[in-house]
Amino acid sequence: MSFDGTLVANLTYELNREILNSRISKIAQPENDELLFTLKSKEGAKRLAISANASLPFLYLTDKNKPSPMTAPNFCMVLRKHIGNGKIIKIEQPSLERIIIFTIEHLDEMGDLKHKKLIAELMGKHSNIIFANEDDTIIDSIKHVGSNMSSVREVLPGRKYFIPETVKKFNPLNTNEEEFLIALSKPETCAKAMYLSYTGISPEAANEISNRSSIDADMPAASLSSDEKHHLYNNFTWFTDDLKEGKFNPNIVYDNDAPIAFVSYKSSVYENKRCVEFDTISQVLENYYAERNIYNRIHQKSSDLRHIITTTLERDRKKLALQNKQLKDTDKREKYKIYGEMLHTYGYSANPGDKSITVLNYYTNEEMTIPLDDTLSASENAKKYFERYTKLKRTKEAMTELVKTTSDEILHLESILTSLDLARDTDDLAQIQEELIEYGFMKRKRGAKKTKIKSKPMHFISSDGYDIYVGKNNYQNDELTFKLATGNDWWFHAKGMPGSHVIVKANNEELPDRAFEEAGMLAGYFSAGKNSDKLEIDYLQKKNVKKPGGAAPGFVVYYSNYSLIAHPGLGDLKQIDD
Repeated sequence: MSFDGTLVANLTYELNREILNSRISKIAQPENDELLFTLKSKEGAKRLAISANASLPFLYLTDKNKPSPMTAPNFCMVLRKHIGNGKIIKIEQPSLERIIIFTIEHLDEMGDLKHKKLIAELMGKHSNIIFANEDDTIIDSIKHVGSNMSSVREVLPGRKYFIPETVKKFNPLNTNEEEFLIALSKPETCAKAMYLSYTGISPEAANEISNRSSIDADMPAASLSSDEKHHLYNNFTWFTDDLKEGKFNPNIVYDNDAPIAFVSYKSSVYENKRCVEFDTISQVLENYYAERNIYNRIHQKSSDLRHIITTTLERDRKKLALQNKQLKDTDKREKYKIYGEMLHTYGYSANPGDKSITVLNYYTNEEMTIPLDDTLSASENAKKYFERYTKLKRTKEAMTELVKTTSDEILHLESILTSLDLARDTDDLAQIQEELIEYGFMKRKRGAKKTKIKSKPMHFISSDGYDIYVGKNNYQNDELTFKLATGNDWWFHAKGMPGSHVIVKANNEELPDRAFEEAGMLAGYFSAGKNSDKLEIDYLQKKNVKKPGGAAPGFVVYYSNYSLIAHPGLGDLKQIDD
């Protein structure tokens, strides 16, 4: 993800279309480093959010309001005094910098027409919002930067505003092939030579241009042939021409369900990832930050549950390994039984003090040597071997049951761990926590009541209009399979691994092939194998799915099924909010 010059170009283009000539109705400062403007025009009211947060700067149009402090901060008061009811008459991006400059027309105390500049610098940790006169004299800024903080530029009232040029770079919107070849003469890789030489070109954009040129971004620029350099230059100019002409394709890139990037163009670098397109870059930014915050918050809130599950799993796996070793040791029991039987038959030939006896094993017709305790008689040795046999037989029965119990618990915990990966909100986490409490993996806090569950299974509509339901955890899987589904509905599950139960409501009709493919795709995506290129999916009619008595939630058995190979994903399926 990069808030680079290409994305700011998209924002500038959108802002000119949406809010140019709007009047500033309200100015709020909901956070120390964030402004929220309410703008009015003939088309209606819009809100503009600008943040100079060092880790997450942003600027976008939004429909959402935010509560403001009772007493407005000084910077907000300065803006209200000067540009309250002002008109935005120009929105520009200098070169391809990560800067948007708003020129605002207003009347001063004497009623004279004046112009001010509001400058949003979206530069990571150096982000700032600066308010200046028409002659670039700084009036105030949301962050004051003194000489002790920066040796390059002070951002203080009374100082002149300028864009620092710590490194001289070319303007990508006005470049030519001669400049481009100078850029590629640097002892760097192709991508690095571009983003070090051109303003606003980020590493991501440079990788995109290289990829469109079918040139390895990590290849040394000096190793390119003349034709390759020319081809790369052509793709560079085609890329920047789209920016100049307003040809944008804003979208969010997802890795599984986590938003990992936003870009303002159709990315060839992310062509194997899920990309969701939006009408505007503001929608991209607002959705990205909202989803990213939700993802981070859910991940953080699930960390305690995840720790409990992984710790218990680690303990159970060690316990299972020890139990299997003890179970394997019981394989000797039959040998001790035969020793006892042979001593009953041939013990008369053993002499007092013998440490072993060799006899004919009448089961195999082969000789065998039986170790003896020389302090005991043959019959006493036989009794000792029978006792060992009986003890190991009891141990095998007990260990077989323990191995099954531990194995089932591991499968249960692995299924809950998969449910955590599918959790979308706090209600999903609450349902998982209830399952952990119910099955003794964690204790309910003293005085805490059982959580009221609001979480629901996911609901999709197939391309042919059939309802598809997906459980997000074991309780929901049971609900779908044994309450929602009827006998002739179809049931899907990734083969041999934890995952969601997927139900297709057949409506007593014969499903088209595409419905099976889409349900299989979902069953793979909502399983432990979601990152696989393809998965085997079991499917059958619900009436053939059974739940064993006493089984944990989500666990079922079936004895006849069909199979299909699916590529895990969401495709173009539409999710319904029930």
